Amino acid sequence: MSTALPRVVYLTHRVPYPPDKGDRIRNYHVLRELAKHARIWLAALADEPVTDDQRTALGALCERVEIVPGGRSWVRGMLSLVAGRSISEGLFRQPKLSAVLAGWRAEAEFHASLVSASSLAPYQRADGWRDVPAFVDLVDVDSQKWFDYAAVAGVPRRWLYRLEGDRVRALERELCGWAKGVFVVSPAEADLFDSFTAPGTATAALNGVDLDYFRPMPDVPTVPACVFVGALDYFPNIDAAVWFATDIWPRVRAVHPTAEFHVVGRRPTDAVLRLGTLPGVKVVGQVPDVRPHVAAAAVAVCPVRVARGLQNKVLEAMAMGKATVAAPPAVAALAVQPGRDLLVARTADEWVTAVCEPLADDRRRGELGTAARGYVEQHHHWDRCLRPFVEKMFPAT
Repeated sequence: MSTALPRVVYLTHRVPYPPDKGDRIRNYHVLRELAKHARIWLAALADEPVTDDQRTALGALCERVEIVPGGRSWVRGMLSLVAGRSISEGLFRQPKLSAVLAGWRAEAEFHASLVSASSLAPYQRADGWRDVPAFVDLVDVDSQKWFDYAAVAGVPRRWLYRLEGDRVRALERELCGWAKGVFVVSPAEADLFDSFTAPGTATAALNGVDLDYFRPMPDVPTVPACVFVGALDYFPNIDAAVWFATDIWPRVRAVHPTAEFHVVGRRPTDAVLRLGTLPGVKVVGQVPDVRPHVAAAAVAVCPVRVARGLQNKVLEAMAMGKATVAAPPAVAALAVQPGRDLLVARTADEWVTAVCEPLADDRRRGELGTAARGYVEQHHHWDRCLRPFVEKMFPAT
């Protein structure tokens, strides 16, 4: 690693490897892109055991790597709330990480700092770091996520979600006073951020997809099944799986009696596991590789009703050439043409029609799959998607 390259500290709220879930996917590819232009000192919070393979993979990209165990602290989260800040900021306040960053700042000069979420931005305002140009990868406008949760939650969670949304929005507004750059995952998120800050404040840097890894697998036999992939301990995915299995799937199965709905993902909650008792529903759970499950299904579905930003699961299914049906929030960040690149369904009736169409028609399924692959090849190559990071953080390159 050339010592002529500038030095950048990258702070992530989870270990960014392996790239097997939403935030890790983006953070890993951002790290890989930055490593082409700078010497990276990576500090990552860890909420689960970290293997030697993970450390080796990250070490190959970074000049320094520090994994700080401990994960989120709900005690510090509630103390933060009482102090007038967001719970999110307190959750990720880790004294060990503060000590690491203080030591690094005393040891070296840095060209810039980048954090992977607004909840980590307070580290950039610590003593010694205020003079280092700071960049924040919001990915999504998190305040709006909490407002969306509040809209569908019952009392008292509705009140808490609304309060958290207000506190996070205040933090997001603060960023404009000192951050050199704020990144989000789509033009739609940039427009939302700009609506309560100032025009042109946020820079859109889309997520890509690994087109070599997620590719069509024509040798895998296709079965009459729909597949949904996602972290199954995450509220929007739980809501999506339960709603689809209980409200949509019985009506689809009335038309296609042998069809199955496969739910694939890590850490399924009890609510998700209970879906396995329904006719034609199979809760697969965590698997080492989701690709064979996606490849085998005739249709990929993303019935996520509460979503922000860009859904990697949709891009990955499209990259594999699958006929895909998604809810509007799951495609709001994409420049897709509904009906050509994928199908979009809003109401229950639309969902039943959209799912039954490719299940019944091999030719239509093939057309959708071909168009889907073409779309991601054109719009979601990682190098092109992350170019805004390079242009903002390293304008001379």
